Amino acid sequence: MFTPSNIHTFADARRLAQKKLPWMVYDYIDGSAGEGFADSLNRQVIAKARLKTQVLRNVETRSLAHHVFDKSTNLPFGIAPMGMCNLSTPGADLMLARLAASHNIPVGVSTAASTPLEKMIEVACGNAWFQLYFGGDESVSNKLIDRAEACGYEVLTLTVDVAEVGRRPRELRRGFKMPFRIGPSQFFDFAMHPRWSLNTLFRGAPTLANFGGDTGHFDRTKSRAGADWEFLARLRERWQGKLVVKGVLGADDAIKLKNQGVDAIQVSSHGGRQLESAPLAFNALGDIREALGDIREALGEGFPLFYDSGIRNGEDIIKAYAQGASFVMLGRPLLFAMAAKGEAGLLELCDVYQQELSIGLALMGLTSINEIQSTMLTTEPYSLNK
Repeated sequence: MFTPSNIHTFADARRLAQKKLPWMVYDYIDGSAGEGFADSLNRQVIAKARLKTQVLRNVETRSLAHHVFDKSTNLPFGIAPMGMCNLSTPGADLMLARLAASHNIPVGVSTAASTPLEKMIEVACGNAWFQLYFGGDESVSNKLIDRAEACGYEVLTLTVDVAEVGRRPRELRRGFKMPFRIGPSQFFDFAMHPRWSLNTLFRGAPTLANFGGDTGHFDRTKSRAGADWEFLARLRERWQGKLVVKGVLGADDAIKLKNQGVDAIQVSSHGGRQLESAPLAFNALGDIREALGDIREALGEGFPLFYDSGIRNGEDIIKAYAQGASFVMLGRPLLFAMAAKGEAGLLELCDVYQQELSIGLALMGLTSINEIQSTMLTTEPYSLNK
């Protein structure tokens, strides 16, 4: 029987979320830089990549277990750092932390999170990575780093592709700002979405929970253009845990980062939210893996490359591994699932991805994520706009 409230795909979660969220919040989550070409073209590249199938292989027993750094995970994907998750639904940050704890997967905790970084790692049972935006004041960054170290974070992710916040016309048209500035259009918007508005009012409007007191104030529109290679060197010296640099799309930068002593690179176009004409993230993943000189016959070999941007289903996750990823991170789909149905929606979409991954492996003649090879991915030679 058709049940329109069920989540079977990313599109279902997005459709349900669109009905429930205020237009301003929906456009903030769904929007991209410019006209959205970076996001849509990257999606086309991923969708048109083909996976090799193999038949008459015993695939009765399959495993989705994987690893990242020196830790085992129950699933081959983690949760990308996302700011102000509680805009999707109250308590979203903690829903993600509980998902991370239950599957032993990392959850990225954004500098701009709605929940304090100390609470996030506690609820995630240690499965949390802290993501740092450099806001121009290195003393503030150092205070955040010290807090992360003090409460047990072992991985720090430095996001480097937001020297300036990209122009996102959908946000601009809606007058999206943090904290909210309520004008006539925003008042009407919230009034037309009473369930979200009343729930948010009852639970409290989301705040930038990692700031205040001696940590100062966070301005999401403030220039971060002062971050440079010298800042990275100081950060590498200060942070003794694993250091990931996120937002890399160039092979030359990747080689230099590896030589600078970072522990992993996260290939990402920020979900198409920054530079509309940037290289397509999925292609960049393959280029960077090749440039590092360690294209692998077996998964897990070579320098750690993490990937996010444009992942919408389980087969996309498999494709990212075949393209050279060591681990995959998800973002926007999880926000939509929570906006659609709260924690139940998050678990529902996670279960969908697990099913798609397991079925995908079986149809490829594989029993484990670790059996994926680069030779199992091909790109059809036809135009992207067909």
